[in-house]
Amino acid sequence: MPAALVVALSAGLLTATAPTAHAAAGATLPFTSVEAESATTTGSKIGPDHTQGTLASEASGRQAVRITSGQRVEFTVPSAANAVNLAYSVPDGQSGTLDVYVNGTRISRTLPVTSKYSYVDTPWIPGARTHHFYDNARLVLGQNVQAGDKVAFQSTGTQVTVDVADFEQIAAAAAQPAGSVSVVSKGADPSGNGDSTPAFRDAIASAQGGVVWIPPGDYRLTSALSGVQNVTLQGAGSWHSVVHTSRFIDQSSSSGSVHIKNFAVIGEVTERVDSNPDNFVNGSLGPNSSVSGMWLQHLKVGLWLLGNNDNLIVENNRFLDMTADGLNLNGNARGVRVRNNFLRNQGDDALAMWSLYAPDTDSSFENNTISQPNLANGIAIYGGTDIAVKNNLISDTNALGSGIAISNQKFLDPFHPLSGTITVDGNTLVRTGAMNPNWNHPMGALRVDSYDSAINANITITDTTITDSPYSAFEFVSGGGQGYPVRNVTVDGATVRNTGTVVVQAEAQGAATFHNVTATGVGAAGIYNCPYPASSGTFNLTDGGGNSGWSSTWSDCSTWPQPGQGNPDPDPNRNLAKGRPATATGSQDVYTPGKAVDGDANSYWESSNNAFPQSWTVDLGSTETVRRLVLKLPPSSAWGARTQTITVLGSTDGSTYATVVGSAGYRFDPATGNTATISLPGSTSLRYLRLSVSANTGWPAGQFSEVEAYPTS
Repeated sequence: MPAALVVALSAGLLTATAPTAHAAAGATLPFTSVEAESATTTGSKIGPDHTQGTLASEASGRQAVRITSGQRVEFTVPSAANAVNLAYSVPDGQSGTLDVYVNGTRISRTLPVTSKYSYVDTPWIPGARTHHFYDNARLVLGQNVQAGDKVAFQSTGTQVTVDVADFEQIAAAAAQPAGSVSVVSKGADPSGNGDSTPAFRDAIASAQGGVVWIPPGDYRLTSALSGVQNVTLQGAGSWHSVVHTSRFIDQSSSSGSVHIKNFAVIGEVTERVDSNPDNFVNGSLGPNSSVSGMWLQHLKVGLWLLGNNDNLIVENNRFLDMTADGLNLNGNARGVRVRNNFLRNQGDDALAMWSLYAPDTDSSFENNTISQPNLANGIAIYGGTDIAVKNNLISDTNALGSGIAISNQKFLDPFHPLSGTITVDGNTLVRTGAMNPNWNHPMGALRVDSYDSAINANITITDTTITDSPYSAFEFVSGGGQGYPVRNVTVDGATVRNTGTVVVQAEAQGAATFHNVTATGVGAAGIYNCPYPASSGTFNLTDGGGNSGWSSTWSDCSTWPQPGQGNPDPDPNRNLAKGRPATATGSQDVYTPGKAVDGDANSYWESSNNAFPQSWTVDLGSTETVRRLVLKLPPSSAWGARTQTITVLGSTDGSTYATVVGSAGYRFDPATGNTATISLPGSTSLRYLRLSVSANTGWPAGQFSEVEAYPTS
C-alpha cells in the first residue's frame, strides 16, 4: 500500500490496511499527513473531545495543538517534500502569519492564517451550531526536505490551533500541450490583477475539440463560464495554475466530452448561501466528461451535478473547506464514478447522491479518503438504484452525521427511494458517528435509515472496518420518526474495535442478517434493540454464524447507553414490557397495540369489536424470566367493572407459542384500581408475551391500558 495512505488516530499515525483480496481503503495520495498532536510543541494539546461546537471535536483525530505568540509546532518530515499544506484554526475575526523553520532555520516565506473562511452559521438547518472552525493554507517551501528533517510553524502573535500538516513533493510545472490554445494568448492576466473571464471564454470557443491551456499563474474570473462542451481545460498542475473564482462553470446542459484537469480553483465563499451557485461546477458537464487532478477550495460545493452527466469520472482531486457538500449527484446520474479523491473539512455531506427528480443509477463512490465533514455525513446515499460505495476511508464525522448513510430521506419531491442492490463494500470508518442534537441520541458509524419510506432495496454491507466510533457501529433507524421498516440488509464480514456504546443500534422495525462480525472493546453492550415508535414492530437480527464479541443486549430501552459505561445490571423491579414493540390481531380506531406499553394508564388498546378471540403480543427484545403480569384499564370511574377472559401464551422465537396460564376470568374494578395481577409459573422464560382475550363482560373487545411484565413474583 502506498506510504501516503495514512489515517491519523489519537496518537501518531496508523496505516490503513485492507482485508485480504480487497483494495486498500481510501485514496492513493500525493502527500503524507502528520498530526500536530504527534509533533513536538511548546504549545498545549487540546482534546480528545466529541462535543459539538468545540475545536477539538472538528479536528482530525479529535485532537490538535494550540500555540500563542512565540510558541511552535515542529513536525518530523515523513518523506521527501518541497511543499506543505497546513490545517489550522484561528479565533473568529482574527488573521495573522506563521513563521516557518526548516531544521531550525527560519525561511523567508511565511504562512498566512485567517478566520475569513471559518465559523459558518446555518440557522435554517435544525441542530446546527457555529461550525467549520478549520481552514487549510499551503506553502511552497522553496527547498527540498528529506525524511527526518524538521519543519516548524511558530506563531507571530495570533493564537493558532494547528491540526495536521500534509507534506508533498510537487512536480515542476507541466509544459503546454502541442496545438492547445493558451488563455494568455487570448488576453488572460496570470498576475491575477486583471479580469481573465473574457479570455477564458474566447479560448474555449477557439479550442472546440481541443485543449485550452492554463499556464502557471493566478487568474481572476468575475463570472461563471457556460456553454462549455467538447473541450479540455488543462493546467500545469494544481500548485502552479490557479483560477480564483467562486463560480467556475454554471450551465444546465452540455453535449459533453468536457475534461477539466490539473489546476486549482480557489473561491472566496465565506458563508453558506444555498440559493447561490457558488460552486466549481453547477449543473451539467454532459456525458463522457471527466474532472481530475484539481485542487478545489473555499467554495460552497465542489460539484453540484444536475441533468445529464452520464459516465462522468471524477478522480484524483482535492476538495478542501467547502461550506456545503464536496460533491452531490443531484439525480439522474448514470454510470458516474467518483474515485481516489481527498476531501477535508466539508460543511455538509462530503460525497452525496440525492435521487431528486430522477434516480441516480449504476454509480459509485470508490477509494476516496474523507476527513472531518463537520455537518452531516462522510458519504450519503439518498435514494437511487444499484449504487456502490466501495473501499473508502472516512474519519472524524461531526454533528448530524455518520461515516456512511444509506437513506430514504427525501428532503423534497419527486424523490426516488433506494431500489435494486446497494453495495457497501470494503470501507474503513474511523471515529465516525455523532450525537444528533435533533434526536438527542447518537448516530452510528454506518447508518441505514428508512427516514421517509420503507427500505426495500437489497443492502449488502461487506468487509467493513469500524474503529473508535464514539457511539455505535451499525445503526438501523427510521429517522423521520414514522417507524418505516428497514428490510433486506446483510452484513457480512466486519471488524469493530472500541465502539463507544453498542455494535448494533436497532431503532426501526425490520430485519438484518449478520455473518462474521467480530467486535472487541465494546463500550456498553452488543445490541440496542428498541424500535421507535414502540408499537411499530420488531427488528429481527439473524445470526448467520461467525459472529463474536457482541452477543449481549442493552437491558433498558428507556435509557440511552453512554460511551464506555458498560451494560448496567438490570433493575429486578423493572417493567420488561414498557416501550417494547407490540402487535395485535386487530385494533379499533386509534386504540393501537402500542398504547398498552406506553406507560400511560389513561391510553389503551382496544381490539376489533365483536370478533373474539383477539390477541395482543409484545416483544421483550430478548428471552426473559417473567414471574408476574399486571394488567390495567384506565382508572377513571367512567369505566365500569368488567371481567375479561384471558389466556397467557409465550414464545422464544415469535413463531411457536405455548400456553403459560390457561384461560381464566380476571376482574377489573375501578374501585380497586382497575387492575388485575396474573402470577406465572416459576419456569416461565419467554421473549414474546401474548394475551388472548376470548370474552369481556364490559365491552365486545379485548382492552388493556397497560400490560406490565415483571421478573419478580
